[in-house]
Amino acid sequence: MFFYEVLVASPRYHKSAPLTYSSDSSLPIGAIVVAPLQKQKVLAVVVSGVDKPSFVAKPIEKILGPSLPTVSLDLLQWLAGYYPAPFGATVSLFLPQFLLKAPARKAPDAKKIIKPKPLPELTQDQKSALSKIKRSKNTTFLLHGDTATGKTRVYIELAREVLKNSRSVLVLTPEIGLSPQIAAEFEKSFPSSVMIMHSSLTDKERLANWERLARSKLPVVVVGARSALFAPFANLGLVIVDETHEPAYKQEQAPYYHALRTASKLAELHKALLIMGSATPSVVDYFIASSKGIPIIRMQQPAAGKVSLGAPVFVSLRDKNLFSRHPYLSDNLLGSLESTLERGEQALVFLNRRGTARLVICEDCGWQALCPKCDLPLTYHGDNHKMICHTCGYNEPAINACPVCGSTNIIFRSIGTKSVAESLQKLFPKAKVQRFDTDSKKAERLESHYENVHSGKVDILVGTQLLAKGLDLPKLSLVGVVLADTSLYLPDYTSDERTYQLLTQVTGRIARGHRVGQAIIQTYNPGSQAIMSAAGKDWDKFYQKELEERQKFGFPPFVHLLKIKLARKSPEAAELAALKVKEHISTLGLAVQVIGPSPAFHEKSKGMYSWQLVIKSKNRAHLLKIIENLPAGWSYNIDPVNLL
Repeated sequence: MFFYEVLVASPRYHKSAPLTYSSDSSLPIGAIVVAPLQKQKVLAVVVSGVDKPSFVAKPIEKILGPSLPTVSLDLLQWLAGYYPAPFGATVSLFLPQFLLKAPARKAPDAKKIIKPKPLPELTQDQKSALSKIKRSKNTTFLLHGDTATGKTRVYIELAREVLKNSRSVLVLTPEIGLSPQIAAEFEKSFPSSVMIMHSSLTDKERLANWERLARSKLPVVVVGARSALFAPFANLGLVIVDETHEPAYKQEQAPYYHALRTASKLAELHKALLIMGSATPSVVDYFIASSKGIPIIRMQQPAAGKVSLGAPVFVSLRDKNLFSRHPYLSDNLLGSLESTLERGEQALVFLNRRGTARLVICEDCGWQALCPKCDLPLTYHGDNHKMICHTCGYNEPAINACPVCGSTNIIFRSIGTKSVAESLQKLFPKAKVQRFDTDSKKAERLESHYENVHSGKVDILVGTQLLAKGLDLPKLSLVGVVLADTSLYLPDYTSDERTYQLLTQVTGRIARGHRVGQAIIQTYNPGSQAIMSAAGKDWDKFYQKELEERQKFGFPPFVHLLKIKLARKSPEAAELAALKVKEHISTLGLAVQVIGPSPAFHEKSKGMYSWQLVIKSKNRAHLLKIIENLPAGWSYNIDPVNLL
């Protein structure tokens, strides 16, 4: 009889210490097994052999497939310490449930070898970037390449060298919908070596890919969303985090890990190269790279040569004379859509509606209600007719007239992609209009329609930030931004940054050299620093201004953040409980600043009221200490990418 300590993958498993089980056969470290936990059968991983315990150990019931590599176990232990969470939830990242649900099978036969397709000549920028990476002793690089400069081509050339040395490649994308496109690019050069790994595949597909990766002795290229970080890689040589600025890389449930930070640790454990690629790097990432001496490689030369792109056309949403046919779609935009369809070209109508606060804005002069303490947008709450700051809790009665121009045209409303798509279909009944956002059903998602979208069979794409990222659409010639200010109205310190990123990214869809492109940007505030910087592609000016604001008001990268939240049956009870925890934190003697309590951005859900505290500190260890001392019932998110 043998005895082993195992870590179990179950939300019921909160302890960090392993559990002891018995086995009739000898097991290697990393073996994946099925073990009883209370009345359940759960996945578990063997971490050590032990002597016979003083108690009767339950037997391991089943041994599954290949073992987890040692590096995966090391990453697991690091993740558990860096992003505290119920331990079973962390283990579950490495032991996905499809291992238990789907029957084990032999590794699939190797794909038939297909001859790679020729690629275009490298641009001077691409050659320069590759040369700098190869000559440097650094192992981490920030590839700051404008849209259409061919960052993917650089990735492919780096992957070629790594695969020659019999090491694998991981390419992360922020959204599942982007995986088919980047996988197709890699398949041109490595047709027998590319696999996709993400949660939208069937259990059988995911299991086949997982086992192929675990068993294969040949190097592969894995393309996937953040969950691919926890696949059983034995020998990684290159980790690429594409569109590295995207908030989607932050897991929004326990454990609240960030894929970029985790990818950095994974690359370190494998002694692999890490490439962070973005046309619009996050302010935090750029600052850290600059501070730590991480090479920042700039690419500005279009890969397709000269790009025909007109200057953006700005349409004032305050001038209602420009909106005679539709309240939110200007005559200019509708006229351009008509011309685009007549030419047989494709259009993208963008509205970043997801998560939008209810606006408090003057339609005449563009004034916006801001918190005097945080300089963040106030959110309108119709139930008590108040404007509230969801970071510090500041509130004031909603106003009836603009304090700047005296106008009574104050709006408290927002619009959505569904209504925009329906309006466009009525206005252009012969066109194929299709909406893509995170609320779409699985069968309606971008990855399920990528070929039709890419080939131009969809005439007008309507969507949120999902459509702003990385897509290369040969027939696309028009981008219409319904409300450029949307992100500016989010009550969060990252609102200017997200506006700059989204506008730069979405207008970049027509800067890829396929055809003459035009962007029409509708806005209440064309003078906004973020909007003007994005329109002029002036990254340096935007970055410096944003950094000054962050330092002035105490936000990352100058502090670490922790957001803690609880829910109660009434707002009064939630506020009282939050005040008690705030008082408790003050007794811990830590160098922290506690802000709030305030109602959470989504205050009421399922009859419960959520309130939150935001804690700032220059020492991240102090925030971990607060997590250790939280009472039951509180949720926490360390290093949140926003405070919504």
